[in-house]
Amino acid sequence: MIYLWIDANVVLRFLTGNPPEMAAQALELMARAEKGEVCLRLHHLVIAEIVWVLSSFYKFTKREIANTLVSFIHADGIQVDNSDLVVQALQDMAKKNIDFVDAYLAALAKQHEESVCSFDSDFEKLNVSLVKPPGYPQEK
Repeated sequence: MIYLWIDANVVLRFLTGNPPEMAAQALELMARAEKGEVCLRLHHLVIAEIVWVLSSFYKFTKREIANTLVSFIHADGIQVDNSDLVVQALQDMAKKNIDFVDAYLAALAKQHEESVCSFDSDFEKLNVSLVKPPGYPQEK
């Protein structure tokens, strides 16, 4: 089995169809993965980049991004590190209208039964232990 770490641009070409020549090549690669000829590995940092591009450049909503990427992650031949955390973060991003990175950090903290330290009150939406940095006024 050939294992390939794929970059955001390959996934984006596949998902958006742009530009057509590269999209066709990405589609061919995905078909090879589906047949079991290659295993395409995807890191959560690359997923964060994909989320950013889909939202900022292609104007996908968070719900569209979550639905698209969760389906992609579950496709045959795709392997995602910490896939359970990534899927949880994508779902939380869409449901709670928060950034993917914040949702991922909260999911990671919960998995380890730890806290998040941040000034960002979005974490309060995620049922995760939140600690404000010392000296920062506590909100209530």
